[in-house]
Amino acid sequence: MIAILEKLDAAQGFEQIIDFLSGSYIHHAITVNPHVYISCIKQFWNTAVVKRSGDVTRLQGLVDKKRIVITKEVVREILQLNDAEGVICLPNDEIFVGLARMGYEKPSTKLTFYKAFFSTQWKFFIHTILHSFSAKRTLWNEFSSAMASALICLSSGQRFNFSKYIFESLVQNVDSTSKFYMYPRFIQLIIQSNITDLSKHTNRYISFVLTQKAFANMKRVGKEFSGVKTPLFENVLAVRAVDVEEEVHVPAQDDVVQENVKEEVATDVVPPTPTSPSSPSPVIPSSPPHQLM
Repeated sequence: MIAILEKLDAAQGFEQIIDFLSGSYIHHAITVNPHVYISCIKQFWNTAVVKRSGDVTRLQGLVDKKRIVITKEVVREILQLNDAEGVICLPNDEIFVGLARMGYEKPSTKLTFYKAFFSTQWKFFIHTILHSFSAKRTLWNEFSSAMASALICLSSGQRFNFSKYIFESLVQNVDSTSKFYMYPRFIQLIIQSNITDLSKHTNRYISFVLTQKAFANMKRVGKEFSGVKTPLFENVLAVRAVDVEEEVHVPAQDDVVQENVKEEVATDVVPPTPTSPSSPSPVIPSSPPHQLM
């Protein structure tokens, strides 16, 4: 999902959390909006393999016969996250305490949590993080301990290691029985940092974008939620300035390419051409629009 952090008319009541997200270290990652080319993403995932050498793990694929190599460090640089020292996952007891501070109203010993049991601004915060970073394809109203750790860290002024989470999710996707086009927005950024001329690629994904309707949905109160509003934390209300020194240049696409682009929904993609006559590439199910982040 592309997070549009604008204070639209429908966003009344969400100004504080929008300011927080706009000033946070994840701002670039949740708002960057490259042209995502279907053929690029299909080529990468249909050739993706995991390479391990000692303690180093790399994800490698081919796009236009050029090798694209992804590591945690590559993810961190391209998304401008600066999270190498960030938290990987909090202990379970800290997760339960942290979510309770955010007003979570469904206490449980299970490590599956539900967005509907938070007040409005917290719900929008969770919605944005899940759709921007989660490796899931469905069930967007619930989240795991990893995403809970990310939410708690962000809201309490700690850094969460999104780079590691994203990279490990990519690696796991390679051998998954339900392999899909994971993180197409992030993959495209990495591809275009390696290949400057993508002029022959035209068909694009239409990425899911946060719309005014999302704000109305966040204001809905579920029948099991008390409706009690839990205020944002003081550090969330203190807007953080983006450190310009952390910005990384991402190559822009040539203007001529943009003029010739044809926009199509991902589900309309024709299966890829096999890379060799004897061993056809597997066709990976395209992800639903809300997963095209």
